[in-house]
Amino acid sequence: MILELNHIYKDYMQGNMEVHILKDVCLSVEKGEYLAIMGPSGSGKTTLMNIIGCLDKPTSGSYSLNGEDVLSYSDNELSDTRLYNIGFVFQSFHLLPKQSALENVYLPLIYAGVSKKERTELATEALERVGLGDRLNFQPTQLSGGQQQRVAIARAIVNHPAILLADEPTGALDSQSGEQVMELFQKLNDEGITIIMITHDADIAAHAKRQAIIRDGILTEGREDEA
Repeated sequence: MILELNHIYKDYMQGNMEVHILKDVCLSVEKGEYLAIMGPSGSGKTTLMNIIGCLDKPTSGSYSLNGEDVLSYSDNELSDTRLYNIGFVFQSFHLLPKQSALENVYLPLIYAGVSKKERTELATEALERVGLGDRLNFQPTQLSGGQQQRVAIARAIVNHPAILLADEPTGALDSQSGEQVMELFQKLNDEGITIIMITHDADIAAHAKRQAIIRDGILTEGREDEA
């Protein structure tokens, strides 16, 4: 088991009122799985992804990643976990506009202390994996939306993370570009990358091998039409 959440609750205070965002969430993910978590806006899916991605901590519950209790980690250990074990893909691509595709992709490798020669090689390899080996020196404004998202995916996988977390990865793309990104995710999953994708779109969720539904902070297995 690569990831295990047990009895996760997340509460926030709004003024004097306690708001319950996640309610007794339990989730296990095997290495190499491709999971889609579906839910409408306000269902708690982004909060859940932030906890899985070590960007936020639950109010209570346990979280095991690669067999280790990440909730006991210090801030530095959490940063290292995000850097080396988890790749993030967002709806908005978060690319640096004045940097080339290559420079955008090797950014995490700078934080990891990788030499310039090695990070150039690794970033080139990652861009080739996403079909952009001929766009290394293009800036984001010279690329289509779909190509920009593929640069973002290359950046997410350049450190060879155990898990790729994708939050509405096709949300800013037209349907053809979105389909190409889904084909790329399938290819990466076939290569052994564990993918957890957050989406509100049933057609996008259908690309995953397993689906779960989150509604009002409660996670259930199955497809939307079964729920």
